[in-house]
Amino acid sequence: MITAIRSSLIFSMVLLVLSGCVSMAPKYARPEAPVPAKWPSGPAYKENTAVQGSHSADEIKWQEFFTDKKLQQLIALALDNNRDLRIAALNIERSQALYRIQRADLFPTVNATGTGIEERTPAVLSTTGQTMTGHVYTVSLGFSSYEIDIFGRVRSLKDQALEEFFATEEARRSVQISLVAEVASDYLTLAADKEHLKIAQGTFESQQASYNLIKSRFEFGVSSELEVRQAQTSVDSARVDIASFTSQVAQDENALALVIGSPVPTDLLPSGLGTITALKELSAGLPSDVLQRRPDIVQAEHLLKAANANIGAARAAFFPSITLTTSIGAASAQLSELFNGGVTTAWSFAPQINLPIFDAGRNLANLKVTEVDREIFLSQYEKAIQSAFSEVSDALAQHGTLDDQMEAQQSLTDATDKSYNLSEALYLNGIASYLNVLDSQRSLYSAQQGLITVRLSRLINSVTLYKVLGGGGV
Repeated sequence: MITAIRSSLIFSMVLLVLSGCVSMAPKYARPEAPVPAKWPSGPAYKENTAVQGSHSADEIKWQEFFTDKKLQQLIALALDNNRDLRIAALNIERSQALYRIQRADLFPTVNATGTGIEERTPAVLSTTGQTMTGHVYTVSLGFSSYEIDIFGRVRSLKDQALEEFFATEEARRSVQISLVAEVASDYLTLAADKEHLKIAQGTFESQQASYNLIKSRFEFGVSSELEVRQAQTSVDSARVDIASFTSQVAQDENALALVIGSPVPTDLLPSGLGTITALKELSAGLPSDVLQRRPDIVQAEHLLKAANANIGAARAAFFPSITLTTSIGAASAQLSELFNGGVTTAWSFAPQINLPIFDAGRNLANLKVTEVDREIFLSQYEKAIQSAFSEVSDALAQHGTLDDQMEAQQSLTDATDKSYNLSEALYLNGIASYLNVLDSQRSLYSAQQGLITVRLSRLINSVTLYKVLGGGGV
């Protein structure tokens, strides 16, 4: 009996060694990126911009990139409270648990079992002609229906679960990068709209003073009623803008509170763009480097690897599968003697082989599904690369022209400011009509608002570059 037990254990060990030795999954190779090896070039892409020669986005933590202290605190609040990021973190925990469940199938599940049987045999059925009562007590240790993974089916499913787990981690990173960028963009937008409101309020006060002056001149017969009405239109227009920007500032604060996931402390709200410290310049690097560090692309590749591993499980279904059930323990007719010397060794060894012969094409169809799934994930991976390339190219094109826009807008603002002062002086000296003052005033107001818009675009472009270049490290 000892020899039989030893033989069964040796056979089990041999099967365990053979387990997973063969993998039916196709060998994975990273597909070629369906994008050019270099970023676009042309008038919109300046060769010597700072973005081409500074820091790589993945080398800069968000705390180092966003140096504004208030913004740093708001981003930290968002990372703690945002529900989307919390869901992404929970998905990681869920995926990790699923992987551990799948990985557990590589090992036998060992159970200890104990049974007690009492059986009464009537006299008419007894071989002795007397009523008999039998007692059997057993305790054993073993495992049941353990699949010997010779053709790698279980291992392929484990690899699939592992890649899906990795994909959820990259999904969380992607959500974090987007969250950091969204908080920064909302913060900067709020700051810009507050400056828009300040300029509208300042313009209103200036136009109200001009209106009062012209009205007084009209009462003394120096100005015409037309000039009074023209001045009044400027005042009313400024009032409309004040109401509009007041509403927009409130909406910006609401949007910031939503993305942060909690009410925004008043002391952390920006007062204007002028108080926000400059952001670091970034290096665009090479497309291949960017594509390797963008979490959404890494996530897509992990899902492609998972689909590739799933093909191995589908292929293994065409080959025999072997399951093993075995146990060894003790048996006794008396419960009190079960753990004493009066016991009998009991063991069982029951290997089972299953060879698929006819399944009406089920396995073949399942293999086809896994192959098509891989092609779908391949297309999604390539699309993610193309989308990333397009996003970076657009951000670089905007970055290459924003300095020129800023310079031109600043020059326009300075020129309209001088024009307004001159036209006002000419009007007060009776040389020009109030219409010239009104036109210059509107031009100055528009140029000032446009300057804020360009400054905001410049800052948000830096945030966008940080996002699309794969930044956002903790």
